[in-house]
Amino acid sequence: MHLIRTDLAVESTEAFRSHLPKGVQVKEYQRNGISITAVEVCSTQAAEQLGRTPGRYVTIELPSLFENVGPADEATQAAAIELRALLPAEGTVLVVGLGNGQITPDALGPRTIRQVLATRHIPEKLAEQSGLAGLRPVAALATGVLGQTGIETGEIVHSVVRDLKPAAVIVVDALASQSLKRLGRTIQLADSGISPGSGVLNTRQPLCKETLGVPVISMGIPTVVDGGTLACELLGGKEEQVSAEARAMMVTPRDIDAMIERGARHLSLAINAALQPQLSMEDIVYLVS
Repeated sequence: MHLIRTDLAVESTEAFRSHLPKGVQVKEYQRNGISITAVEVCSTQAAEQLGRTPGRYVTIELPSLFENVGPADEATQAAAIELRALLPAEGTVLVVGLGNGQITPDALGPRTIRQVLATRHIPEKLAEQSGLAGLRPVAALATGVLGQTGIETGEIVHSVVRDLKPAAVIVVDALASQSLKRLGRTIQLADSGISPGSGVLNTRQPLCKETLGVPVISMGIPTVVDGGTLACELLGGKEEQVSAEARAMMVTPRDIDAMIERGARHLSLAINAALQPQLSMEDIVYLVS
């Protein structure tokens, strides 16, 4: 179906579940009661069939939107473990939040960055005196969008990576889903990087290992559904009945403010725990509060 658009690899595989394309592997498992699906896209041909970039995509199912996000939250801890497995063991990490902080459905990246523990600027001696010896150097950046800065996101990130020379980059962005039930309820991690704006058909220069020269891990939570995709689903796949108006819309839920706040909390805690495993989650919450 031509109208179906999604940023989630797990959704891209659903149409092939009875017979996955050659070069695609799907593994489902649980970690502390949290359901996780890992999709490995191993070949260019398989990537073209799924509309993905070759790489590993990890989907973590989140609990109800009405549950609080705490330091001991199982989903947050599961995301931290999965993220740590995708990162190099040592070296500076640059965390980049994409999106427009003034538009709520697109504010996941900037809101997450506000709660990331930046440590690159802390002198080693001061860290030791504060009982924080061994902190991994972390830098955090919210890029804004072209309409705000006049600078392409890729240009900003390329410039910072060139001077900072990080071991890896983590990019956080809001995603698009094909299903209403996944909005705010799914975290996707991928080692294939990301194309900013792809969820709303405004794709910019990709941020990936090929373009930045270092591993790029993307993290995101779906906050919107394409109007045409939603209409097609509600009509039972009858594309011809989907109006042009529906195709031009992006749909977001009524409780998007709470969804973004909760999602940013999940992602920032997971990032901080993955990058600073020697700190307790309680210590992390105290340091970023």
